[in-house]
Amino acid sequence: MNTIKNQSIFTTTCIALAFLILLPFTSIASPLKKRDGISKKEKKEYQERVKTAFKKGWRAYMNYAKGLDAVNPISEKGHNWYKESLLMTPVDAFSTMYLMGLDDEMAEAKELIFSELEFDKDFEVQQFEIAIRILGGLLSSYQLDGDQRFLDLAIDLADRMLPVFDSPTGIPYRLVNLKTGAVGGQGTNPCEVGSMLLEYGVLSKLTGDPKYYDLCKRGVKALYDRRGETGLQGSWIDQDTGKWEDTRAHISGGIDAYYEYLLKGYLLFGDEDLLEWYTVSRDAVNKYLVDTTSVEGEMWVGWADMNSGERIMTRFGALDCFWNLCNVLDGDLERAEGLQASINKMWFANGIEPEAINYTTMQPYYEGAEYYMMRPEAIESTYYVWRGTGNKKYYEQGKKMFESIEKYCQVENGYVQLRDVKTKEKWDTLESFFFAETMKYCYLFFADTETFDLEKYVLNTEAHPLKNTWDKDWKGNLNGVK
Repeated sequence: MNTIKNQSIFTTTCIALAFLILLPFTSIASPLKKRDGISKKEKKEYQERVKTAFKKGWRAYMNYAKGLDAVNPISEKGHNWYKESLLMTPVDAFSTMYLMGLDDEMAEAKELIFSELEFDKDFEVQQFEIAIRILGGLLSSYQLDGDQRFLDLAIDLADRMLPVFDSPTGIPYRLVNLKTGAVGGQGTNPCEVGSMLLEYGVLSKLTGDPKYYDLCKRGVKALYDRRGETGLQGSWIDQDTGKWEDTRAHISGGIDAYYEYLLKGYLLFGDEDLLEWYTVSRDAVNKYLVDTTSVEGEMWVGWADMNSGERIMTRFGALDCFWNLCNVLDGDLERAEGLQASINKMWFANGIEPEAINYTTMQPYYEGAEYYMMRPEAIESTYYVWRGTGNKKYYEQGKKMFESIEKYCQVENGYVQLRDVKTKEKWDTLESFFFAETMKYCYLFFADTETFDLEKYVLNTEAHPLKNTWDKDWKGNLNGVK
């Protein structure tokens, strides 16, 4: 294994990867591009096909759900997450529109956002989801497009959500009323504690005010300090007492982006604390959760107890696939390729991936886990492994994943999710991350080299590009919490 053991080597390697390995879309000629053997004609064809898919989904939104959060294409209507719209789809879609050069669609999205989006709303929202989608989308749109109104909206939203951090432990509450600031949601999970660190940190950078990053980092540190004896995080913790209510450890939903943001936060801000916390976490995942005992040549990531390390589930699913971007960014390409073999097997067992499987039987892990809700993580993983290795087979896997979405999820007037990957029964909804993530990662497989400079950006967990180059007059203290 080429896993990085020494922190100084890890640091050097992460920086090198950020500037070298993940450089396929810079103006600098990449050696991977010379090795991939993919014709310009094919890339151009698939660029247009992905754009067409995106635009078809967007037209469904504009025709049937304009001004709402998301669209239901089959029934030709829309729906909101809460009692009023937060324009989830336009905000989430804008950064992908920008990368695709869809000027008309960008103009439509901006008109909606700047004429209808406001946050003085008397209802509770789930702070983490709003941070990664709305706050992240607004910040990314500001950095890409330059319109000050995006940043003004982001500041207003973040200030309304800051009360979540006012807990006895510093671990944030899950829910907050955007009008009153009242918090709610007793108990939380690591994902809802740490996976908004990038968004609040970027806001601190842009405004020169460290409060956003420092408050968020305080919660991450409080959670890290309560890690299990193995170094792993559990599934559910009381933010008032700091007591774990569920000690099951995994990398799936509820924990996933906590780990992702430790690594990406280090790459984005250079915060050595985050590097240390990631290193401890990564080693624990590899020791206690990684499972190579199922089928020779495959690697899965299961569930274990956070204190004993005893394996309790052979469960792996769509959300778990994100771990491979950490493997690639970490320089551990051997593990990345092993996990990718498993991800590919899971995706194509039924032509498209289910939500969660028992990897010892390759059957749905629980009743109802047969659905595919257009999640992007498997495509994201495939993209990172392709760029990390330069092996054309991963490009081909990504292309086939896009083809399977086209084949099974496309309907006459848009795209929808699937209730059952075996029967391919349609599920009449199209959530905003189809535009923000799934189509973006599909597009990046085929985009021209000048389309996107990953040397200068880190993608948040909603795939919004956040710029990692900063003005030299920055004076904030991003390491204020120790």
